[in-house]
Amino acid sequence: MRDYPSAKINQSIAAELCKPLPKSRQVFTYLMNGIAFSLSGLALLPLLSILWEIMSRGAIGFKLEMLFNPLIENGFANAILGTILMVSIGALLSIPVGIMTGIFLAEFSQSNPITQYVRFITSIITGVPSIVVGMFAYGVIVLLTKGFSAIAGGFALAVIMLPVIVLTTEEALKLIPVSQRLASAALGGTRFQTTFRVIVSSAIPGITTGISLAIARAAGETAPLIFTALFSQNWSDGLLSPTASLPVLIFNLYNNPDPAVNQLVWTTSIILLTLVLFFSLLSRLIAKKSKVN
Repeated sequence: MRDYPSAKINQSIAAELCKPLPKSRQVFTYLMNGIAFSLSGLALLPLLSILWEIMSRGAIGFKLEMLFNPLIENGFANAILGTILMVSIGALLSIPVGIMTGIFLAEFSQSNPITQYVRFITSIITGVPSIVVGMFAYGVIVLLTKGFSAIAGGFALAVIMLPVIVLTTEEALKLIPVSQRLASAALGGTRFQTTFRVIVSSAIPGITTGISLAIARAAGETAPLIFTALFSQNWSDGLLSPTASLPVLIFNLYNNPDPAVNQLVWTTSIILLTLVLFFSLLSRLIAKKSKVN
C-alpha cells in the first residue's frame, strides 16, 4: 500500500509523456525541420554544382588510353603514378611516427611535462597553410639534395599527414574503456602488453580512419608539391628527379588556351576527385564498422 501513491504518480507521468504534442508545438517542429533541411540543401548546393561541372566537362574527353600514357602523349598516367608514389612515401614516413606519438600522448604521458607542448605543437601544425609546409620541405630536402624530387614531395605530404594521424590516434585510444586496461592488468599484463595487445588492437578501426583521412587530404595538395616535386611531362626517372602529380598537372595546365589541353585538365580533375572520394568513403566505412563492433 505504501507504493500505491508512487505507482499512481508514475502512471500519470507516463500518460503525460505519451500525450500528443499541442498543435502549436507540432507546427513549430515541422517548421524547424523544414528550415534545417532547406539550409542543409543550400549548403550542399555549391558542392553538387562543383561535382556536376567537373563530371559534365571531364567525362566528355575521357579515353581509356589516358590511364596508360604520360602527359607528353596526351595522358595523365605519369601524374597518377607520381601522386600514388609521393602519397605512399608520405604515408611510410608519417604513419609510424604519428601512431607512436598518439600512443605516447594517450597512454604514457600522464606524468610527462612535455605532453602539453607536443599536443600544442601538433595542433598548430594542423592549421599551418600547406604552402608554408612546402617552403619548409624545400629548405630541408630540396636545398640539401640540390634538386626537386619525389622524396621531397613525399616528405612535404608526410608533414601534412602527421598531425592528423597523431590527433586521431590519440582520440581513438582515449575512447577505449578503462575497464579493458584494468582487466589486462588484473590478468598480469604489463603496461607494454596492455597498450599494444589490448588498447591499440581495440582502437585499430579509429586509427585506420584517421590514416585514411590524412591520405585523402594529402592526395589533393598542390602547393607543397610545387616547391618540392615540381613537375614532369614524361615518366619520372627516379625518386630523386622531378615527378608529376595530378594536382600540379591541373595547376600548370588550367590556363592553357588550347582546347585539347583544357579538356585534359577537366578529365584529370575527375581522376583526382575519384581518388580523394575513395579514401574519404573508405574512412567513413571504417568508422561505421568500428561503431557496429
